[in-house]
Amino acid sequence: MSEPLFLESVMQEKIWGGSKLRDVFGYNIPSDQTGECWAISAHPNGISVVKNGQYAGQKLDFLYHNHPNLFGQPKTSVFPLLTKIIDANDWLSVQVHPDNEYAMTHEKEFGKTECWYIISADEGAEIIYGHTAKNKEELAQMIVNKKWDDLLTKIPVKAGDFFYVPSGTMHAIGKGIMILETQQSSDTTYRVYDFDRKDQKGQKRELHLKKSIDVLTIGVPKNSYPNTLKTKHLTSTLLVDEDFFTVYKWEIDGSVTFNQVAPYYLISVLSGKGNLIIDEDIYPIEKGNHFILPYSIKQWTFSGEQLEIIASYSNEEDFPNEEA
Repeated sequence: MSEPLFLESVMQEKIWGGSKLRDVFGYNIPSDQTGECWAISAHPNGISVVKNGQYAGQKLDFLYHNHPNLFGQPKTSVFPLLTKIIDANDWLSVQVHPDNEYAMTHEKEFGKTECWYIISADEGAEIIYGHTAKNKEELAQMIVNKKWDDLLTKIPVKAGDFFYVPSGTMHAIGKGIMILETQQSSDTTYRVYDFDRKDQKGQKRELHLKKSIDVLTIGVPKNSYPNTLKTKHLTSTLLVDEDFFTVYKWEIDGSVTFNQVAPYYLISVLSGKGNLIIDEDIYPIEKGNHFILPYSIKQWTFSGEQLEIIASYSNEEDFPNEEA
C-alpha cells in the first residue's frame, strides 16, 4: 500500500479548555471547554481512526499491531508517539511527567517527554518552564510551603516559539496559548499545583506531590535550538532531534519533493492548503489535516501555497520494549 493514512482526531474536554479547536481549525468539538485534540494517537485513552483507503474505519493501535509492515516492522509493541493540538483557554496545572523507568514501575506505561510548537499566543501570554530550586531538599520545602512565586520560572511566548520539555521538567502552558505537542504515547501527568481551582463539582483536582518531587529534575531545562535551511520553495526547520523523536517544521510555497529517511512520518497541517502527491495519486490537504505516511511511501511531493506542516518521526531505537 502506497497511500497516506488520514486520521480522525479525538477531542478531550478539560477544565481549562476553550473553543479554539472549533474556531481556528473547524473541528467538531463536544463543548466550549475542549482542551485537546488528540490528532495522531494509538493511546487507549483516545485512539485515532483511519478515514480513507483500504484501512478506513480501523483504529491506529489495531493497524500498528496487525500490519507492522506499514510502520517498517517496528521494535516496540506500543505505537510510540502522540500528536496533540492544545487550546489553553486558562492555565494548565503546574506539572511534571516521569521518565520511562519511573513510569513503567509506577504507571505501567511509557514516561512522557514532549515538545511544544506555539501555534498562537495572546499578547502577554506566558508558560512555566523550569524552577529555581537548587536541590531536592529546597524543591520539596518550597512546594510544601507553596512558594510558587519564588519557585516557578515564567517565560513569555509568541507564535512560532518552540520548547523541548524532557521528562522531569516543571512546566505549565499558560492562558491564551495554542500549541502543537509531539510527545511519547503516555497520559501520565503529576500535578504539582493547580491554582487552587475547583471543578464543576466544587472539588479541587488531585495533586501528586510525592511522585512529583521524586521525578522533578534540578537545573535549567534542556531546550533545543532549532536550525533552519531555506530553498526556493521550502523553509525547513529542524525543531528537535532528541531521545524519542525528531520534529520538523516545513513551510512550503510551491512544489517540494521529499525522500523517506524514517520508517513512517506523522504529519500535521497547521495552515494553508494544497496537495500531497504520491506517484500518480493526488490527495488534497488543508489546515487541520493529520495523517501518517507509512513505510511503503518512499517519496512524496507537497504542493501548495503558505503550507505550514509539522512532521515528526520516532527515534525508535531509544524506546524500551516493555515486553522484553
